[in-house]
Amino acid sequence: MKIVLASASPRRREILSELGLDIEILPARRDEMVRPGAAPEEAVTALAYGKAAEVSAIRPEALVIGADTLVAMDGELLGKPRDRLEAGRMLRALSGREHQVYTGLCLMENGQGETRVEESVVRFRELSDQDIEAYIATGEPMDKAGAYGIQGLGRLLVRGIEGDYYNVVGLPVGLLVDMLSQRGIDIWDLRQKR
Repeated sequence: MKIVLASASPRRREILSELGLDIEILPARRDEMVRPGAAPEEAVTALAYGKAAEVSAIRPEALVIGADTLVAMDGELLGKPRDRLEAGRMLRALSGREHQVYTGLCLMENGQGETRVEESVVRFRELSDQDIEAYIATGEPMDKAGAYGIQGLGRLLVRGIEGDYYNVVGLPVGLLVDMLSQRGIDIWDLRQKR
């Protein structure tokens, strides 16, 4: 079975590679626009489905994985920051507080897709202006929802996490395995057929 990841995310690619899966990367080109007022679960579901559908139209015979991750706090969705100023605003808002990380995951084959959502809670430690400026200076926040990457230097900002760590990275592995299993696909068999 050919598996195609509809994402350019190096983190998602790395997670799937570490699982031993042979995947093709074919990033969706659609804009990641969220409907104003959308609930986080609705937003990530729509984005993941849209990515998977676009790539599945090109590769209908493959199992396409679409995923999208957003950070939410107090009802506000935090995507990728547009610039350093916005990254600073996001990090100041997250400082010393809890927020939710949502990933929509869509598996699609022959135009038939299933989408589910994983939620994790992340607690940040109190961040000084120096912490925030030093982290922004690394450039790491600029391509990550909520302006941080828990798998990188962003781990220095985090006090704790409830839920799937890999969800916060961008691909909830437990949910992926469950969704594959529901389709009659054993993750161990996929590994052995490499």
